[in-house]
Formats: sequence, C-alpha cells, structure tokens
Amino acid sequence: MAAFVDRVTVHVTAGNGSHGVSSVHREKFKPLGGPDGGNGGDGGDVVLEVDPNVHTLLDFHHSPHQKAGNGRQAAGDYKNGGRGEDRVLRVPPGTVVTVDGEVVADLMGAGTRLVLAHGGKGGLGNAALANSRRKAPGFALLGEPGESVDAVLELKSIADVGLVGYPSAGKSSLVAAMSAARPKIADYPFTTLVPQLGVVRSGDVTYTMADVPGLIPGASTGKGLGLQFLRHVERCAVLVHVVDMATMEPGRDPESDIVALEHELREYGGDELDLVGRLRIAVLNKIDVPDGRELVDLVRDTLEARGLQVFPVSVATHEGLDQLGFALAREVEEHRAAQPEVEPVRITLTPRAANEEGFTVEPDPRTGGWLVRGTRPERWIRQTDFTNDEAVGYLADRLNRLGVEEGLAKAGAVPGDAITVGDVTFDWEPTLPAGTLTVEETAGLGGRGTDTRLEDNTRLSADERLAAKKARRLPYELAGDGWVDADLIDDTRSK
Repeated sequence: MAAFVDRVTVHVTAGNGSHGVSSVHREKFKPLGGPDGGNGGDGGDVVLEVDPNVHTLLDFHHSPHQKAGNGRQAAGDYKNGGRGEDRVLRVPPGTVVTVDGEVVADLMGAGTRLVLAHGGKGGLGNAALANSRRKAPGFALLGEPGESVDAVLELKSIADVGLVGYPSAGKSSLVAAMSAARPKIADYPFTTLVPQLGVVRSGDVTYTMADVPGLIPGASTGKGLGLQFLRHVERCAVLVHVVDMATMEPGRDPESDIVALEHELREYGGDELDLVGRLRIAVLNKIDVPDGRELVDLVRDTLEARGLQVFPVSVATHEGLDQLGFALAREVEEHRAAQPEVEPVRITLTPRAANEEGFTVEPDPRTGGWLVRGTRPERWIRQTDFTNDEAVGYLADRLNRLGVEEGLAKAGAVPGDAITVGDVTFDWEPTLPAGTLTVEETAGLGGRGTDTRLEDNTRLSADERLAAKKARRLPYELAGDGWVDADLIDDTRSK
C-alpha cells in the first residue's frame, strides 16, 4: 500500500551551461578564415508542474535530490551547443513551495508550472566575441553553473468534503462506505494517521471526500496530530462533523463535541479562513447501537438551532447514507459555481539581487584587501578561463568599463591590494583607459594610452607628414623630435 507523504524537503540543482568554443575557420587556400567557435548550450531548468493524477509527495520522500541536464557542448564552424533537458517534477494540486522560510508559490490548477531553479547560461564562443576592434579572439567564455535550491514542499489536500471529529467517531468508515477507498479501520483512537481520500458519486455529481485525523481539544496548539493535519481542511468546500453517538467517555456528548471542534477550527483558521463557516453538516453516526436513535431525538433541535443540517446515519447498515450523499452534492455544486475557473499559469522564481546593475566595494577583513560585490562582476568571474591571458584581459576590460577600478580607487585601494570578486582573489594592478587622466597624471603608471611615441604627432607640419608617407619603409618613421606611427601620420592627411 502506498504511503501518504504531505511534507518533504527537496534539493534541486539546475543544469550547468556548457563552455563556448574558441576555433578558427580552416579551409583550403584560406588558412586564416576568422573565428567560428559556437556558443555553449544553456543548462536545463528544474520545474514543478501540477498533475491532478498525483496525490502525494511520496516520490520526493524517496528521491529528494533532483538535477536537470547540462547544456550540450558547442563546436567549431558556428555550431552552437544544445540546451540541457529540463527536469519536470510532478506535484499534486495544493502544493505550497517554501524557500528560505518564505512561501514563494501555492500551486493550483492542472498544468501550473513553477521554475524552481534556472539552468546556467552557456558561454559565448569566439565568433560571438569578435567585433571591429577584436577581430580574432583567441578565447571563449565559460558556461555558468546552474542554480541550486533547497525547497520545502507541503501538501494541503484539495478535497470537496472534509470529515472532522474525534478519533473513532467513524470518519474512515464513512469514507469506506461512500467510496471505493479502503482505509485502515480499527476500534482504537488514532487508527488513521494520514488523511484518507475517497471519490463519491451522488446522482450526476462527483466529489472527493477526505478523512482528516487528529482533531482533539488542543489540536490547534500542536496537541496530538492536530497541527500536522489541520492544513488539510483549509481548502475543503464543506466541513462535516462526524459525531459518535455510541461514545462512553464521561463528559462527552454531541453538542460538547461540536463546541470543542469549532473552537479548534477558529483558533487555527481565524477570521481569514473562516473554517467554522464551512461546518454546515453534522453526521450523527452509529444510530444502530442501543439508545442511539433516542439520543438523536434529544440533540437534533439543539444542533439545528446552531445552523447545522443533521443527518443520522449508520455506516454499518448504510442507513441514511444516500440522503447524506445528495446533501453533500448540493453543497459542493453551490461552492463550485461560486468559484472562478483556475487557469494554468507559469510561475518563475526570480529573486532579484540587490544592486543588480552595479556593484559595491567594501573592506574584506578576511584578506585585508577589498571585496567587490555585484551580480555582473561575479557572473563575469564565473565566465572567465583564467588559464588564457587574453580571456583575463577581456575580464579586466569589462570590469574597467563597469567602473570597478574607479570604485576601488575612490574606496582607497592602492596597487598591490588583494581584490576579491566572487571566489577569485587577485592583486590589483590599475589599468585606467586612455583619456581618463592627463599625460602628467599617467607619467610613470604605464597604463593604457600613455605611449610616448605619440607625443610629437601634433608638431608635424604638412610637408613632414607628406614626406613620412612617401618614405614609408618602417612601421615607425622619424619625424620632428620623435618617432611617429606611420598609420597615424596617414590618418592626419585631411588636416
């Protein structure tokens, strides 16, 4: 017999993106055909999908670790890698998903999907990295790892009718008598340890009935099994109090049982759920026992005065079950007519990172240097192949354009300080771009844009520039007081 599991913790990992490829097109008589490395494939997602044919979380109890497929590898000749296979986890309707203590989704409606963990992006190949300034990149970006999420899945059963009452009142027997369900039935309290579901057909109406165990005085505060199973009554359209007419316990009678039950429902649900308002029917069970029918006559008027419909039944002889079934069908139909139709939706779990578009610089007490935090810098670190000098230079350019070096300088960093971005720590060597500082400020720094061979270019006359152009025998020509790049001399001819 399959076990009923209504709360599990799952550890899901999305697929990793595959690496981009660094490749050069090779063809006969065309030894330098240009970069043609393809992009890596994205990793697969981990997705929760509502399936009405699933009624328990048992599968995840036995297999709590779930992983999606990795992206497929790219190749040369502009061949991109394929996307990894998604991992789709089927869950019952009414599954509540909690991540880091926060409820992120309440999955209702067949086909509703939640992307719980996103696959990593595939790395760009060198063909995608080429541009007018970088015509033949000798590197590619690495694929990013997929997300890992620990989530708590909690099932709140979706039943049309919920049977509540004291242990051994006959709730499981009622489910067995009115449906094809066969729960365990015995003559001792707490025989039922998990909710039992049955499908009932009354006339043209089909509805589900659930036996919810564990409701005793103090259940709303955790006594007995109450807190463990009270959540299963939250979604029931109608609540039915099954009253034991043959109880021999001192101090108990049908009216006191209902008063105690209403108190527990009110304490658990409060005004927001209004569970007491759904308690419309009282089933007086075991009227076949001696004095059972006489007791029904004594309590009927009192219960009806409380606004309850009273149905005396005998599960043993099936007396009164047809009338009860049709009454429940009418209540269920009224509830369904008042509810809007639930359309399947796609939910994406995308917690937005703080300062997503920028970065922060703060002291790092661990290294005595500086810690750079930010979605983009940390992502670029993961994409970089640190065994390739050109790839490292590309990373430095990206960080520089983002303003990381300027931010470090403003924070008080000096050359040689340990800088940590993501899981990588390196010594800072400033490489400010051309035009950021004056010539005097860059003297001795050796940064970009400080080539002293270009300093005398503006002192050349038109005749000197023409002469240098005609005498173009070396990459650099002597003109005036310094050596000048011949290509730069050619570019000034319009002046």
